[in-house]
Amino acid sequence: MTHADPFAIRELLGPDAAPGRRALTGEHGVVLPPFTDHHVHLHLIDEHGLAPHGIASAVDLGGDPVELARRPREGFPRLSYAGAFLTAPGGYPVGRPWAPAAIAREVTDAQTAPGVPGGAGTWVDEQAGCGASVIKVALNAAAGPVLDHEALAAIVSCAHERGLPVVAHVEGDGMLRLALDTGVDALAHTPFTQRVGLRLMARAAASQAWISTLDIHGSDPEAAANAVANLAAFREAGGRILYGTDLGNGDRPAGVQVGELAALVRAGLGGPEVIAALADPWPGADPAHGVATFVPGEAPAALEDVPAWLGGATVVPEEEVVRDEH
Repeated sequence: MTHADPFAIRELLGPDAAPGRRALTGEHGVVLPPFTDHHVHLHLIDEHGLAPHGIASAVDLGGDPVELARRPREGFPRLSYAGAFLTAPGGYPVGRPWAPAAIAREVTDAQTAPGVPGGAGTWVDEQAGCGASVIKVALNAAAGPVLDHEALAAIVSCAHERGLPVVAHVEGDGMLRLALDTGVDALAHTPFTQRVGLRLMARAAASQAWISTLDIHGSDPEAAANAVANLAAFREAGGRILYGTDLGNGDRPAGVQVGELAALVRAGLGGPEVIAALADPWPGADPAHGVATFVPGEAPAALEDVPAWLGGATVVPEEEVVRDEH
């Protein structure tokens, strides 16, 4: 395959891929839609490395809502965020060394009315008022107390009334079922503590998006195997897969993560599916405006070479790329 073969490039990478060049430098490569990392923690990373290394947009899934609200709206990465984790009293991530107090809110009352101290509605209102695009809840039964059905259902109801989806950190026995029973819209991680049964998998694929985060399990082979198997089954069931890395968890440079992409391929995703997971604008409806992803050099000939090749991606202004459609 060469950079001048648009048909082969589209077959490998999907309909939005095109050979092209950078107008200013003349460098040839492949033009793709802007990429999003759907799970990062900005307070733990150097975000300035994201755009130069292929990430146009990021979704912060656990940070100080006040600080996030104060961020400039222009520039890259374009940011969506959840604000603080909503969790049970004493629940994850309260007390974790990486989690300052400002990034968690303990739900002590299932009331949906505004202004109730510790209320579900109060904390959802706070995140929404700070500009959140999604509400994050912690359901980590492996690390302490979790929200009960009533409190979680109240959070989901309040979020949906405000047009906001709910994403959950699900870990431990019964947590996926609890998330499904209360209408949680997305999972912050592919389930990794156990294999998901067929009935739950079918329910999840019909109603949820899953953020991949497969590559965070490098030191736990069982969790890694569970996550890849679960995502493969979720894909087979027709589920919506979002590329996400939990960047800030571990020592990794900002940008496209080759290990995460390789894990997606191991889970059975083809090239177009990998690009779709990267380019999905969730939790919004529209991708980052005015930019494209550019990968220099010839596109690879085989799927197994796509992850390493995408590691060379960068974000460029849309007007700087010239697509070769012939």
